[in-house]
Amino acid sequence: MRTVRRLLYGDILASVGFVALAFLSLFFFIDFVDELRRVGQRGYSTSQAVLASLLEAPGNLYELAPIAVLIGTIHALSRMAQSSEYTILRTGGLGPGRALGLLARLGLAFAVLTWLVGDFVAPVSERMATELQARFDGGFGLGRSGAWLKERREGADGAAASVSVNVGGAQADGELRRVRIFEFDADGRLVRRIAAEAANVTQAGRWDLKTGDVTQWPVGSGDRVGVRVTPFDELEWSSGLTAEVVAAAVMPLKTMSTVELWRYIDHLARNEQAAQPYEIAFWKRALYPLACLVMVALALPFAYLQARAGGVSLKVFGGIMIGISFVLLNNVAGHLGQLRDWEPWIAAAVPSLLYLAASLAAFAWLVRYR
Repeated sequence: MRTVRRLLYGDILASVGFVALAFLSLFFFIDFVDELRRVGQRGYSTSQAVLASLLEAPGNLYELAPIAVLIGTIHALSRMAQSSEYTILRTGGLGPGRALGLLARLGLAFAVLTWLVGDFVAPVSERMATELQARFDGGFGLGRSGAWLKERREGADGAAASVSVNVGGAQADGELRRVRIFEFDADGRLVRRIAAEAANVTQAGRWDLKTGDVTQWPVGSGDRVGVRVTPFDELEWSSGLTAEVVAAAVMPLKTMSTVELWRYIDHLARNEQAAQPYEIAFWKRALYPLACLVMVALALPFAYLQARAGGVSLKVFGGIMIGISFVLLNNVAGHLGQLRDWEPWIAAAVPSLLYLAASLAAFAWLVRYR
């Protein structure tokens, strides 16, 4: 069995590695061509475009890992079936259950590797690429409405109060621009507004505001008489909105790990904010590595197809189409989950479960009738 395992794993690993390298090369070229539009603007050079494209590679590998596993495994198994190697292995005692078990172990190894890349390497490299691009783009793009954060806190009288913060922009060095802070009392009345041109947030949640003004409304005054506006050059504002929370709201989702997503979802839930898009992203991130197991199961039926059922190239083409359809369904399921208000884990798990059921059904039919 050790010889069989070495033969199977060696061929599959070589094929998957070749396919992954080919995909990474293609996507590096696409990313580099896209980065060329920035070259010459604000000192952005070709070498920096190459660096940004290289930093995108771990994220691309994470996204492409299941497809690479599917195509590489199909290629290896189809080639073995065409040369009758797999038939000899079956004659030697490699039954369907044992073959599925062997490939499941390899699929689990691919899943662990995908998880390591997606949770530890890709977020760091994506953050570096985003910060590199932001230095030459004049900051992070937050849209016309900016990024909104919310915090619930106790007022001076012990009653629940709330704070809403709007960030108009952010620099690559972490400085926030066009910050507006709205403080409400327990009855939802606006009691104070702070507007600042810039702000820096520390890990402990201290906001160092620069150049702005504080507008104070008197509590309990229906006609709003006595509104005070106080300008300032520097102001310290304490909050539970730490630098991690602010970064989660400002930075793209792809720069966050699974743990960071979970923490941000917990913050949104505690402050009664909608968290479904982030919950779906969390479950997709948590379950996505297991798609490698599904892809291995999808590839196994190709080993039981006879040589006259099509050449290796035709089977690989079929694998590519299956992989593309999986990616499309995975993306569509996330959007449908938001529109239909599905449970986040269901929206994330449906594509993998459907393809796993289809692969096992095809495998059982081929083993029994072919």
